[in-house]
Amino acid sequence: MLKAIFSLFAGNKPESPAARLYSAAVAQARQPGFYIERGVPDSLDGRFDLLVLHVFLVLRRLSGLGAEGQAIAQELSDIVFADMDGNLREIGVGDLGVGKKIKAMAKAFFGRLTVYEAALNASDDTGLTDALTRNLYGTVAQPDPAAAAWMAGYMRRADAALAGQSEGLLAGRVDFPA
Repeated sequence: MLKAIFSLFAGNKPESPAARLYSAAVAQARQPGFYIERGVPDSLDGRFDLLVLHVFLVLRRLSGLGAEGQAIAQELSDIVFADMDGNLREIGVGDLGVGKKIKAMAKAFFGRLTVYEAALNASDDTGLTDALTRNLYGTVAQPDPAAAAWMAGYMRRADAALAGQSEGLLAGRVDFPA
């Protein structure tokens, strides 16, 4: 009984694997090289798209890891949208506007997941480069084709790296390529 009472004051419980995976995806998406060297716009849209790209890669791998992977993938998706909600509120979007914006972001999120999945399953990078140009570089007046091609290669390298990660992902650890 006393142990149960003290557990109420134990502080924060350890982060779930999904929360650690989300933190890792956010950290990777914040790497300055994507913005400085690869021309990803350092804006809300650019940051959103780069985060979606990394979350997609993790979700893609988790989907192949059975029921446990799928449960973590669902929790990861829930965390993504909870964080989006919190960020919108933090930047001053009112309660009435948050729902509309989350709906638009969800549509964009799931649309990108579908397009990236099909493009990564293709044998060449044409569809992937096109998808990245439309999405990741969608707000850039004249996107650099070489940057989009590099990002397509990066996605392939990251996908291959994640294919070799199973136990670590299930434990909340992910290693993205440098």
